[in-house]
Amino acid sequence: MKQIQFSDALQRLPKQFFASLTRKVQNLQAEGHDVINLGQGNPDQPTPDHIVQSLQEAAANPAYHGYSPFRGHQFLKDAAATFYKREYDVDVNPDIEVAVLFGGKAGLVEISQCLLNKGDVALVPDPGYPDYWSGIAMANAKMETMPLLEKNDYLPNYQDISQGIFEKAKLMFLNYPNNPTAGIATEELFEETVNLANKYDICVVHDFAYATIGFDGKKPISFLQTPGAKEVGIEIYTLSKSYNMAGWRVGFAVGHPDVIRAIELIQDHFYVSLFGGIQKAAADALLGPQQCTEDMTKLYESRRNVLINGLKEIGWEVEAPKGSFFSWLKVPDGYTSEEFADLLLHKAHVVVAPGIGFGRNGEGYVRVGLLADESRLKEAVERIRNLKIFKR
Repeated sequence: MKQIQFSDALQRLPKQFFASLTRKVQNLQAEGHDVINLGQGNPDQPTPDHIVQSLQEAAANPAYHGYSPFRGHQFLKDAAATFYKREYDVDVNPDIEVAVLFGGKAGLVEISQCLLNKGDVALVPDPGYPDYWSGIAMANAKMETMPLLEKNDYLPNYQDISQGIFEKAKLMFLNYPNNPTAGIATEELFEETVNLANKYDICVVHDFAYATIGFDGKKPISFLQTPGAKEVGIEIYTLSKSYNMAGWRVGFAVGHPDVIRAIELIQDHFYVSLFGGIQKAAADALLGPQQCTEDMTKLYESRRNVLINGLKEIGWEVEAPKGSFFSWLKVPDGYTSEEFADLLLHKAHVVVAPGIGFGRNGEGYVRVGLLADESRLKEAVERIRNLKIFKR
């Protein structure tokens, strides 16, 4: 068969690091092994009943059976604006400051194609969510990394980045609560970011995927709560984690009208928006009872405590995450992150994500998801204990 040559844009895409991990897991499962998968970021709980019921009712409504408006239903944009005022006391104009997205991931990849030209520079966190890289590669732009180090509470230290890099940068990605480090943002960081963005004319994109998941009574802050934030960038909000709607693929971007217009323009050429019934359910999720999000955060915090206390008990010196549904754990001496992940996979049948998959500064860590019930987390700890790697 004649070979079809891929475009240069596709060939620039970074290798999907976690595809090989998925294959390893599938191979073990095919051999009949009981694998505890803590390596992925897929919520394990169902979507709340009232949101499912909203979709069921909307699916029967013929009004949603045709094409949706290209740029989304106004009721979802209005709901997003109401949500931001209620949750963060941020005023949002739903007509020009909200774009409906096919999940947060789509927006995070699209934004580079909207704002970057060949050779332009984007600042990305390292370690960070790999799909930031994908959009930058599609735009044929360049990346400069902002190290997220434990000594800095996994916040970028802008003083360590040269003025020359800031002068070249057009785009900056931030993500708090953070994937993979589970760090949380401070008001001071966001204030410094706004000042920096103004000084160097950088557009900031804050990935707020884990917006509702903050522990120890601390609610994560929105970038848009910072004075001047809407003048320098946007925030991308997904319902995937907050409402266990990962498979529904719905989110929205909020912020600078020009950036919102760019996102909507590119989406005009990709989509005819998403199914109206999903938009209706998403609006009902944002406007309806929020007890489900509070209960979910309590569940993750309880799981965090079970996992972290168990690992400390077996002698693994770890820090408790402050937010997100991940734990970011140092690997023991003598292992790379991938070697240690492979050891846990093949000897304990416990899946964790090696930190190197999130960037150079992820080396020396593994990411562990709080996405299994407490009995399975305890079982995972027991299996790791039996490897006798750690000493109490």
